[in-house]
Amino acid sequence: MNSSLVEPGVYATATGGTAGASADGAGPASAARDFSDPSLYLNRELAQIEFNFRVMAQAEDPRNPLLERLRFMCISCTNLDEFFEVRVAVLKHHHAFGEGQPRADAMAITEVLGLIRERALLLVEKQYAFWNQTLLPELEKEGIRFLTRDAWTLKQKRWLQGYFRNETLPVLSPLGLDPAHPFPRILNKSLTLAVVLEGRDAFGREGHMALLRAPRSLPRIIRLPEEIAAGSTSFVFLSDLLHEFMDELFPGMHVKGSYQFRVTRNSELFVDEEEVENLALALRDELRGRGYAKAVRLEVGSNCPRAITSMLEQNFELTDHDVYLCEGPVNVSRSVAIYDQIDRPDLKFPTFVPRVHPVVVEGDSLFAALRERDILLHHPFESFATVSELVKQASLDPDVLAIKQTLYRAGTDSQLVDHLIEAARVGKDVTVVVELRARFDEEANLRLANRLQEAGVQVVYGVVGYKTHAKMLLIVRREAGGLRRYVHLSTGNYHQITSRIYTDFGLMTADPEIGEDAHLLFLQLSGLGPIIKLKHLLHSPFTLHKGLMAKIERETDHARAGKPARIIAKINALNEPAVIEMLYTASCAGVQIDLIIRGACTLRPGIPGVSENIRVRSIVGRFLEHSRVYWFQNHDQPEIYCSSADWLDRNLLRRVETCFPIRDPKLAMRVYKESLQNYLADNTQAWILESDGSYTRTQPGKDKPHSAQLTLLEKLCS
Repeated sequence: MNSSLVEPGVYATATGGTAGASADGAGPASAARDFSDPSLYLNRELAQIEFNFRVMAQAEDPRNPLLERLRFMCISCTNLDEFFEVRVAVLKHHHAFGEGQPRADAMAITEVLGLIRERALLLVEKQYAFWNQTLLPELEKEGIRFLTRDAWTLKQKRWLQGYFRNETLPVLSPLGLDPAHPFPRILNKSLTLAVVLEGRDAFGREGHMALLRAPRSLPRIIRLPEEIAAGSTSFVFLSDLLHEFMDELFPGMHVKGSYQFRVTRNSELFVDEEEVENLALALRDELRGRGYAKAVRLEVGSNCPRAITSMLEQNFELTDHDVYLCEGPVNVSRSVAIYDQIDRPDLKFPTFVPRVHPVVVEGDSLFAALRERDILLHHPFESFATVSELVKQASLDPDVLAIKQTLYRAGTDSQLVDHLIEAARVGKDVTVVVELRARFDEEANLRLANRLQEAGVQVVYGVVGYKTHAKMLLIVRREAGGLRRYVHLSTGNYHQITSRIYTDFGLMTADPEIGEDAHLLFLQLSGLGPIIKLKHLLHSPFTLHKGLMAKIERETDHARAGKPARIIAKINALNEPAVIEMLYTASCAGVQIDLIIRGACTLRPGIPGVSENIRVRSIVGRFLEHSRVYWFQNHDQPEIYCSSADWLDRNLLRRVETCFPIRDPKLAMRVYKESLQNYLADNTQAWILESDGSYTRTQPGKDKPHSAQLTLLEKLCS
């Protein structure tokens, strides 16, 4: 790696690498302090829920455009849904069956669940307070209204009644609760209303209670026609429509009240891969039952009577601890649907056009360009179209013999997938590793695998017991000097939609040694064989963890020897105990460590004698920070890597991941400046992690405001 990555004046502390170390180079507390002490670790679930407070802060920030604030609020809601579906569900499972390994923080599950409830209650309170007290009034000022029943004009009510009778009523199936109709199965996160009735039906049955499930086919937000919207853009929640016209579902009876609720269920899938003969079929069977797995949370309208809440708790086998009261629609996150329906650029972030690589603009061969130099792409500021164009050119080029690719999440209507299919149809050898177990994309990936197989693509489902999370593309082309390999490696998925809203790096190269490494990795994924030795790539679950530990240890040795020592990493999450212990050791030796971690971090920074040389910041802004970049000062020969892996135990030890060096000095410097130096300078969207696990938002103060994402938009986009 070129030493030009070390710039004079880039860091204030890099040349003071032995700060905090004793005269013999050993940290003052490194020998005495037990780094496995649980007090040195934050709890992962609590750290994860804190991220949603930072997202919610974006909603509350008046500097953001109004519809973007709505979107941020909805993101915090859907993130909380997933948190309960996965993290809380797993904790509850372990608590019920006494399973699970002790965590580094050593907190009892009951204690964690109690603290989760405290934080979740506060987050829900903030969401609905923002919805009711800020968002609705501000939207109304802009002529955008969510009309509640008491605000409907007579004309609006007549139109809505007609809509109910024509578009809604025919697909509704209320269920009276009696000995012949026991409590039904309620689908995960579906809108349901508990209805209290009085009177007798046509059969003489005395009604007390019924349930009305809102089918998924019905839109949750209804837009009123302009002619009855009273000069505004008006919307009505489906729940309000059902409440208002509920009596039409129970003719001859009196509806005393109706109360909305929503149940969240365990969405973790379990497939014993070593016992099944066909993973795809086993996963398909497991997916059928996901929507009706064990309940973990119950949301009810705040006006719901205690007796009904107790009845719901009993049927879902929940307790008061699992109930969350909603001061508004229980599915308020569905309000995000209006974002795409409203053409108000003034209420959204300014549009931008990602930069397209000149080779694509000019229509030249990407293969010829890659023979000259590597190409680096920084999404979303640079267009994903370059990646799609590479696959397109490969599919059309008669000299291309084979294409191999991993797909973790691809999205619907993917042009890249279309190019792979076309390549297979014209006779090229196409192999795709589809990860069926990508959480919440399992059904989509099953459909994708079937589509690829029907087109003649060889589909591989990865390795039993290890999710394939690596992002790799390999193209084999016949050329004058023999076969040449072209490779694309990325920190993010081959997904056209997320490439416009996630920050990621992608590297295209014709480097023969990188190509050989990628070739060996694909052989390992699709075939059976021994552990492989790679020249440049690090890969989980074999060499990435060991390689990462060795590089941290190398910085530690440099600091102890009085040499400059620094580590900078930009990742999404950190919880692997051995890595954290090694970082603590490095800090005690005087290594300066800056971690840019978007989400959960279980390391405690700033502890005297342990982590006073470690700083952790989180950037939350317009784009989801997703790129993983590791930088090691290595005295005067810095190294920089991009990776698909976070520093989580699952990524480093239980997944197939790749970590690739940026070997071109110019591109390495670019990655360093754009993703590390730039983000460390952010004083508008950055949050600083304190030792107690709380976050403090940075303020420019007297300094010039600097937003890392805005800087990249201005620099790279038009």
